Formats: sequence, C-alpha cells, structure tokens
Amino acid sequence: MEEKGWSEEDIPLVDEGQVREYLSNLHMHKSVDPDGKVMDHLILETVRHIKDKDIIRSSQHGFTKGKSCLTNLINFHDEVIGLVDEGRAVAIVYLDFSKAFDIVSCKILTENTAVNVWIG
Repeated sequence: MEEKGWSEEDIPLVDEGQVREYLSNLHMHKSVDPDGKVMDHLILETVRHIKDKDIIRSSQHGFTKGKSCLTNLINFHDEVIGLVDEGRAVAIVYLDFSKAFDIVSCKILTENTAVNVWIG
C-alpha cells in the first residue's frame, strides 16, 4: 500500500467564524498511535538532526527560541538604514500572512500575491 503524501489540497479553507470548531474536531497523533511513541520518536530525531547539522541559519527568526517577528523587524530595519546611509535605492514590500496561513491554501496565497506584484 502506498502512503499518501501531504499536498496543498490537504489544507482546507475554513471560514473565520468556523476556525475554533474546525480546530476542536482535529485529533492529535495519539489517536493513530495509542502511545504516540512513533511520532514522538520521529519528531525528536528530526529536531536532533536540525540541531546537530546546524540547519537553521542565524537569520531564522520564526519558531526560534529568543527570536521573534520583532527581532526580525529590528534586523530588517537596521539593514535598510545601512543601505540608505550608503546612498543605495531601497524598495520594500512587507507582507503579513500571520492569520492567513492557518486557513487559506498556500496555492491561493502565492497566486494572489504573484498577480498583485508590480514594478513601478
């Protein structure tokens, strides 16, 4: 039997008012594996691999201990100010999909942003 992989179609579109209800109906991995040992082992091995191989760069902010969107914005600001001080042209587009990621298909997000980007 071939295992089904993840795809963009696996991300359901949920109306904003139905998000809580949708999330409450999801089951944790322990419902598939009563002890949860298989999934816990896979997660632990993945985290160890990421840590041991230094896969996460120092520029990574999201989901990193001691770093956040705020530290990302501060670093971004410092970089832009440095470029302006050098007399270089700077164009900035900053998109915040924080709420959209939980309820909208990645395909829809990328298609809509690609259509609405222009050079002026």
